Amino acid sequence: MPTLQQAREEILHGSIEKTLLKLAFPLIINNLVQVMYNLADTFWLARLGKAELSAPGTVWPLLWFMTSLGAGFVTAGFAMVSQYVGAGEFKKAGKVAGSLYALLLFLSSILAIFGIVIAPHALKFVRVTPEVYPFALKYMIIVFAGIPIALTLYAFNFILRAVGDTRTPVIVNVFTIILNIVLDPIFIFPLGMGVLGAALATVVSEGIGSVIGGYLLFTGKVSIRITIEDMKPDFSLYWKTFKVGLPATIGDSANSFGFVLLTRIIYGYGTVAFATYTITNRLTNFMFAFADGISQAMGTMIGQNVGAEKYERAKTIAEKAMLINFLILSLGTIVFIAFREQIFGFFIRDPGILKESEKVVKYFAASFPFFGIFAAVTNVFASAGHTKKNLVLGTIRLWGLRIPLSYYLGKRLHDSAGVWIGMGLSNVISALIGLAWFMKGSWMRRIIE
Repeated sequence: MPTLQQAREEILHGSIEKTLLKLAFPLIINNLVQVMYNLADTFWLARLGKAELSAPGTVWPLLWFMTSLGAGFVTAGFAMVSQYVGAGEFKKAGKVAGSLYALLLFLSSILAIFGIVIAPHALKFVRVTPEVYPFALKYMIIVFAGIPIALTLYAFNFILRAVGDTRTPVIVNVFTIILNIVLDPIFIFPLGMGVLGAALATVVSEGIGSVIGGYLLFTGKVSIRITIEDMKPDFSLYWKTFKVGLPATIGDSANSFGFVLLTRIIYGYGTVAFATYTITNRLTNFMFAFADGISQAMGTMIGQNVGAEKYERAKTIAEKAMLINFLILSLGTIVFIAFREQIFGFFIRDPGILKESEKVVKYFAASFPFFGIFAAVTNVFASAGHTKKNLVLGTIRLWGLRIPLSYYLGKRLHDSAGVWIGMGLSNVISALIGLAWFMKGSWMRRIIE
């Protein structure tokens, strides 16, 4: 395993394409394994029925909303740690990482308690259908209880990625996900837990991963070490993390709440429409596994190059990552459209869902490559520490475009096709706006002293 200094030198001075792919490869593997779990989870729950299949998809935006309240500070920590490493300030990088870890442990415990209390009210707000409600409630309570586990594992991943180590968190994650894949059908069927078993398998496996991640960080088995001293309250550092992270937190929270509203809108067209949306998300995550890996690796390189004030190199890295993403997602979209019926039919042979999937292909699928550009642009802004730009761009995409267009076009056409059209238009328009903003170069300024 390369040392912190060796990884930094490669990121700052090595071949852009080679380094990008080297960092991205473990992340892509991690993402693919995660997708395989999601697909397996969907497959097993589909054996129980449409209602059970819809439960995780219903809970996902609500869980995202709760975790986003802490995830914004992870984004801030990532930008600060990577920029300190880029500037050669390794002790300061460790201090930020320790403070971030301590802050998340405290914050996530509060979020978990609050989430469990509001669970029934949240499901009623999204107008979950009566047949889905009992399954969604069981699933929601378990995964909300696991928020501290999820956020500390999330922090472990971000801290290691910030210093240029994409391999170690992938090993931990792959082990965690494979464990989840093994436990999932056991908890669902032989133990007779159904949807509750799927949620419990996730929390148990993530819990083991979180313990392993914490052990590696605190024992110095990885390229950065956190000490108890690093975790002591540092209110000046908390304030800086808060200032940088607040726009990301607001942006993530607003976006996740927007998806809560989108869930409410889609449920207006019935369980079939929402089950189709759930399967579509699982399938698109497969092709996004590659693009996300490229974007995440790019984020590490952007953060360290901005920290070293190598702005033109950072811009070149971003441009190459965006082009790769667009090509990957274009190819994936062609395959998705060509084999739509076989792909959806693999999960569930429901005539209503197969018919609804025709609308997905006709009105939504062509926007996938543009979302790859949008995701890369937002990753550039976040890695450079310019989280306010992410807040604005995310607000435009979701609140300015997706929610109003999906609601209005759905009502205007009296059909779920309007929702899919609105979602597709939001991806294309926001990607073009984000690309224009990126080209202006106002993000090319570091946030550390």
